Amino acid sequence: MKITSATYIGSHPRHEQCPKDNRHEYAFIGRSNVGKSSLINALTERRKLALTSATPGKTMCINHFLINEQWYLVDLPGYGYAQRGKKEMEKLKAMISGYVLEREQLTCLFVLIDIRHAPQKVDLAFLHFLGSHGVPFAIVFTKADKLAASKVKPAVEKYMDTLREEWEELPPYFITSATSKMGREELLSYIEDINKNA
Repeated sequence: MKITSATYIGSHPRHEQCPKDNRHEYAFIGRSNVGKSSLINALTERRKLALTSATPGKTMCINHFLINEQWYLVDLPGYGYAQRGKKEMEKLKAMISGYVLEREQLTCLFVLIDIRHAPQKVDLAFLHFLGSHGVPFAIVFTKADKLAASKVKPAVEKYMDTLREEWEELPPYFITSATSKMGREELLSYIEDINKNA
């Protein structure tokens, strides 16, 4: 897929306020500092489409970007950022849950996982939450360029083995790097195939 246009549509604190049309939506979510904004910018080849920051947890709304006038890329707030206050955490949890569970246009949720780390409880709990509610999702391993090439596949296999302990069927997964553009074409082709067959 060639991305010819990527237009910021708006930021919304609640899913009810999101665009009213029926275009497919592909949302990206992950723990704070997982490289979400960098990956979105790499996918769209727009350096400043999604704002990146050295400070985790900057995304506070549901952000919609219209891609090729055909589908939405949605940037969701990160989860599990412990330095937020309890009230703010509850607000973000409600925002994410509302979008993920109620948004009919959500076609696939891409859950970003930092490939450098062993499986984290907060990520596994979120994946379990998605599976128990039948939310269509895929895993996107990020920052593959930060590992030696020989360690990438074992790291992914270890993660999927952890999921295999509880899951009968494993979700699709992608290995990416915002720096080297690894996995970019595979991700975009996956979205394109879904759009064609939907």
